[in-house]
Amino acid sequence: QVQLVESGGGLVQAGGSLRLSCAASGHTFSNYAMGWFRQAPGKEREFVAGISRGGGSTDYEDSVKGRFTISRDNAKNTVYLQMDSLKPEDTAVYYCAARFRLIVTSVVREYDYWGQGTQVTVSS
Repeated sequence: QVQLVESGGGLVQAGGSLRLSCAASGHTFSNYAMGWFRQAPGKEREFVAGISRGGGSTDYEDSVKGRFTISRDNAKNTVYLQMDSLKPEDTAVYYCAARFRLIVTSVVREYDYWGQGTQVTVSS
């Protein structure tokens, strides 16, 4: 089992920044590709960003490219999502997820473990 705990969410004005963190425990963190997803009210959960086991490969959803940056520190068992130039449409609950594979995928069902989520609200 892998336990994932997100933090860093909050309320921010449009154009502002937030940094989300996801701390993992329970298994060897470097065995897992990691992803960030988000879910807005009334919408399906969607892929935001992903990073491979070693951190050498990343992927982003088109609407966040150039604004969000995913990174990981395997020594600290933590994955981060730096979010800049935030927009009201980024408002959602953000989840981190772990996948016992080398590479990332944008497919929700391909992830094995999920955190409880952290709320991000961007005001206009």
